[in-house]
Amino acid sequence: MIQASGVIICLGYILGLLFSAIPGGGFWIFGLGLIGVILFRRGRNHSRTIPPSKTRGLEKSRHVPSLPRVYPHPRIWLIAGLLGLLASFYLQYRVPQPTTNDVSKSVPPGNNSNQEQLFVVRGTVTSTPRLTRTSKGQFWMEAKQLDEVKNADGGGGKGVSGKLYVTLPLLQATGLYPGQQIAVTGVLYKPKAAANPGAFDFREYLQKEGVFAGLSGRQVNILNEDKKWGWWKFREQIVKSQVSFLGVPEGPLVSAMVLGSKAVDLPYDIRDGFVQVGLAHALAASGFQTSLILGIVLGLTKRATRKTQFTVGCLALLTFLCLTGFQPAVLRAVVMGFAALIALLLGKKVRQLGSLLVAATLLLIFNPLWIWDLGFQLSFLATLGLIVTVPAITTRLGWLPPTIASLISVPLAATIWTLPLQLHVFGVVPSYSLVLNIASTPLISVISIGGFISAIASLIVPGIGSAIAGILHYPTDWLLRLVDFFSNLRGNSFAVGSITVTQMFIIYIILILIWLVRWWQRRWWIGLGIALTLVLIPAWHQANTLFRVTMLAASSEPVLVIQDQGKVTLINSGDEGTGRFTILPFLQQQGVNQIDWAVASDFQGNGSRGWLELLPKLPVKVFYDYAARADNVLTSGVIQKQLQQNQATYQILSVGQSINIGSAILQLVNEQLPILQMRIHDKDWLFVGNLKPTELRQLIKAGNLPRPQVLWCQPRSLKELVPLLQPEVTITTSADIEPNIVSALGDVKTQLLFTGKDGAIQWTPNGQFEAFIQAMENKSSVF
Repeated sequence: MIQASGVIICLGYILGLLFSAIPGGGFWIFGLGLIGVILFRRGRNHSRTIPPSKTRGLEKSRHVPSLPRVYPHPRIWLIAGLLGLLASFYLQYRVPQPTTNDVSKSVPPGNNSNQEQLFVVRGTVTSTPRLTRTSKGQFWMEAKQLDEVKNADGGGGKGVSGKLYVTLPLLQATGLYPGQQIAVTGVLYKPKAAANPGAFDFREYLQKEGVFAGLSGRQVNILNEDKKWGWWKFREQIVKSQVSFLGVPEGPLVSAMVLGSKAVDLPYDIRDGFVQVGLAHALAASGFQTSLILGIVLGLTKRATRKTQFTVGCLALLTFLCLTGFQPAVLRAVVMGFAALIALLLGKKVRQLGSLLVAATLLLIFNPLWIWDLGFQLSFLATLGLIVTVPAITTRLGWLPPTIASLISVPLAATIWTLPLQLHVFGVVPSYSLVLNIASTPLISVISIGGFISAIASLIVPGIGSAIAGILHYPTDWLLRLVDFFSNLRGNSFAVGSITVTQMFIIYIILILIWLVRWWQRRWWIGLGIALTLVLIPAWHQANTLFRVTMLAASSEPVLVIQDQGKVTLINSGDEGTGRFTILPFLQQQGVNQIDWAVASDFQGNGSRGWLELLPKLPVKVFYDYAARADNVLTSGVIQKQLQQNQATYQILSVGQSINIGSAILQLVNEQLPILQMRIHDKDWLFVGNLKPTELRQLIKAGNLPRPQVLWCQPRSLKELVPLLQPEVTITTSADIEPNIVSALGDVKTQLLFTGKDGAIQWTPNGQFEAFIQAMENKSSVF
């Protein structure tokens, strides 16, 4: 009865946090608690105990329930409802807010990392520098004092508080360590929200860390050279020891599998490869490492007393926690490890499901914001799957040898419980994840065990730790080759499209029913069919009925995606960063696995290197190339080779040639200058590239520009083109345009949209032009 009461109270608190995303969600949980009070008060009033005389001879009958029937006390439901209500307020209270003297308050209005208003920020390094994707050093800094550069030598300055996300040139950041006092000269900026659907939200990421500003550093000055004691020293010693014999990337990979990728600066290509094929969990320090530690400790102390085993186990878990950092997934595993040690000390059997629920509740009391941390969510869901689903799968695989059955059931159970959340967040299914997990489990186990032994040895004698790590060369190399092989297989991932919260919620209800209700357990295939229907039918319906044009916010050229009832057209790809971080996430979110028509007009004149990111991952049926760039080495080489592998049709656009791309018609207006004209449903679109002022004037003088209803051009071309063409809608990139241009456009009736400020611009034939950032702000204001 006490256990059931604890479960109800813990769930009330957790559900209160989850429902805080819904207006009045805490009151919903309180209402559910009141319903529980009413129902179970009635149940208690009607409960009865069958006399022994009437149950004599029926003890062995399977049809007689446990007697007497006991219901949870109504006050338990009331307490759970109240906790759920309080949890929603508690979460709002714990949401980070900048203080009155937070360093973010000193960012000049409209300032961004491209402007050169320099400040000197003094403070303390709070993390070990890491390499960014742009090959810069990044670390967290606790700000203490702020000066403008012109006043920096005069002393004084003003006191500030708060953390900063700092980037520096790699050589400047090398050698910095936590606790060091430094002064960084650079540009303060406010982080930006996601500008495109499916893109990474940098502002939200920093706010979850309690950070509201960034510092793009130019130079760093060391204010003190005294190296204080810290766990980072042990972490650094382990990594150096393992890298010295294994090299890169094998060394950092072994260290990441022991300490977690967040504690080790693992190369991004390795990290991305593991994520792409569904092996991200191998790089996350969590349950596997904790179980391994406890197994080793209990094995070495099996002849000692329980108190000794408990003490040594606790010290080992605390050491592991400090080495990896206080990450949510690690904390969850360590709390469950402590529960196992307590059960050992008391001579009782640990109840894994109960310890998981207690761990979740304790951690969410410590930091309720972790309820929205993706790593926290995936870690608990995967662990829940291992606890409640592995036994059922293993039983059904009883015809296989136990080792083989375990290899299949463990990754399958974790996938079942984490996949709905992954579909909601990413909209992508790693096609070969299950097969790869089964094949890689022996290698991961060997590397993890060897890595732990090497790490322990390196803290005592670094040379011995390096020698032990050297033994792991072949298993690590085989694992890397295995990941590389699967990541290069065609169809290694399948984009389903992001599912809604409602779809995800219903799928998890089905999983819970299969877990708890015997009728569903016997008919699990019905639940599987319903879940697949919930995912695939809406995705199929949207793909085959939707017509939408999306102008993505992508640097200085128009990147256009046309979704035409199952057919997809992509015009331009931008640079490599645009292809990887803007176009691919958007298409994956939309469930796009193939591009029917691709047009490379090269508005930037740099070869549109984004195609290098897109073509290996998304097959293209027909590729239209801009004639002025047909001799480009990049196009004739790498891109054409990739197109040949995909068996795509390659054609050159010529002036005046009209091509049909679904419901749209596209035409190249000028061969030497990047100008495209399109007819999309009942609207004429004109895209004018990055022209020099003299070229633009000659073009206008010749009178060869058609009058569109939608115009895209560079900000500097607005003054000449908009008054001349008078479009209904004008789209450009940056909102930082000169005042004289704004005044020149004052008399022209045109809707002016800036992808740099408004984010992606979307249009449907029956709707208006909608700015993505504004739509997201309207949506979030509801909450």
